[in-house]
Amino acid sequence: MNLFHGWTASDIPDLSGRRALVTGTTSGLGLATATALAAHGAHVVMTARDEARGQAAVDGVRTEVPGASVELALLDLADLASVRALAADQAAQPLDLLVNNAGVMAVPHGSTADGFERQLGTNHLGHFALTGLLLPALTQRPAVRVVTVSSIAHRSGAMNLADLMSQQSYDPWKAYGQSKLANLLFVRELARRVRAAGLDLVSVGAHPGISRTELVASGPAKGRGLFGAMMGLGTALVAQSARAGALPQLRASTDPAVVGGEVYGPRGLLEARGLPQRVGVAPQAQDDVAAGLLWEESVRLTGVAFDALVATG
Repeated sequence: MNLFHGWTASDIPDLSGRRALVTGTTSGLGLATATALAAHGAHVVMTARDEARGQAAVDGVRTEVPGASVELALLDLADLASVRALAADQAAQPLDLLVNNAGVMAVPHGSTADGFERQLGTNHLGHFALTGLLLPALTQRPAVRVVTVSSIAHRSGAMNLADLMSQQSYDPWKAYGQSKLANLLFVRELARRVRAAGLDLVSVGAHPGISRTELVASGPAKGRGLFGAMMGLGTALVAQSARAGALPQLRASTDPAVVGGEVYGPRGLLEARGLPQRVGVAPQAQDDVAAGLLWEESVRLTGVAFDALVATG
């Protein structure tokens, strides 16, 4: 890494022999992440909800990176049956890296297949369950990582453990902020538990700043009133490309200096754009009591208990 210019994709080490699974790879940050990992030698499992779009993404990576080792796996994080099916298919094979990237943003009120509020269910609970179910694969090799992608919106988030599903009232942005805060509390609590268990696994967070992806187009910029229109305009004016936005999660995934519990984001003004560096998080994302309570509630809701960590919890 050039200390003056900062960390770039050229700093990704040789990943030959490493196996990674990235969620949400049909476009945007997930596709950029999968492409970069494959370009540096990793075998990448690319997940998608839609088989046709997923296959198109896989074909695109193979075109851009001749000889890329990639495969498609179907996954709908808003359906725990789908999460379990993918994990059952993948858990027997060693996994070096899991990138919990997929998500939804500021969507209208709705429920997942399991009755969870859609944003918390997709962004947090789906990834929580996936990580726990893939733990057998993540404990077969040393120096493995789980990278969970959050957002600068976590700073406006508040955990309402008494009404996690926003049944009393629903605001799309409050629900989104809560789900992104949940991501970082999960990073923190997983890091604590793997340390206590003595596992060689790094749990780390990342956020992309403001990036041009389909997440904005399908969420807040899609006719959601004045704030949504402002978000769309702001994205058009200051957002960086998906490739640039993926750099924090790529650094979190591959930089040998990364330590469990850290979070990476853009180094520019307000962390909106720029090359990746370690960043701070809001005080509510450092609340160990909330992290523990959210973990226990997530176990109850998903039925996924992280068996390898139970004795240390």
